[in-house]
Amino acid sequence: MAALRRWKSFVSVIRSNSALVWPGVRPAVQRLGVRTALFTGGAAVAVGSTLCAVPFKQVEDLSHDSLIKRAASLVTDSSSTFLSRTTLALIETTILYSKAVHTLIALQKRYLDSLGKLSPAEEDAVWQVIIKQRAEINERREHCERLDLTWASAFKLCEAAAEAAFSSGAEQACVTIKSHLDLAQSQVDEVRKISAEAQTLLTQTKVLEVERMASARGSEDEEMPEAYLRED
Repeated sequence: MAALRRWKSFVSVIRSNSALVWPGVRPAVQRLGVRTALFTGGAAVAVGSTLCAVPFKQVEDLSHDSLIKRAASLVTDSSSTFLSRTTLALIETTILYSKAVHTLIALQKRYLDSLGKLSPAEEDAVWQVIIKQRAEINERREHCERLDLTWASAFKLCEAAAEAAFSSGAEQACVTIKSHLDLAQSQVDEVRKISAEAQTLLTQTKVLEVERMASARGSEDEEMPEAYLRED
């Protein structure tokens, strides 16, 4: 019996010492077990408690009408981008064409003003410059015509997209693309007006050139003896 009492007292001492040496071991183990449960089988409990604190997010409308409206909006956006790119390209190309025309007009006027004052070599050099400028004008005109066709296709595409957006109920997209159509039309009309004015000036310069050349030839013919003008 004495031995048994000594054994119990020894065990109690061991337990009290272990509690002093490793304090808080059991609570830490318990917390670890709780965390493990939260990330495994107890995850549903954590989610449930979170849902109680945070309101539910509205589910997006995935009806046919909503999807059609979104698709119509995407079509109007891409069509507007296509129209904007072609409009910018057409404007820049038309402006370059107009500048080339005005350069040719200036060259022809300078040539007409110097008729009879240039040597044959100088006159030939001037004509080479004029011919080169005319070739550049023809090239730029062809580029403008190609871009004009592309721009017309983009404009029609935007018109179709606007109609589709309106019929699908995407009113805002319809209003936006119509404003883009009006802006593009006004910008292109403005540069076309500038180009037409330059072309009119070029035509007038050509008429003046023909008159001046005819007058110069007439003067040369008057100076020639009558024997050279008579047909035998």
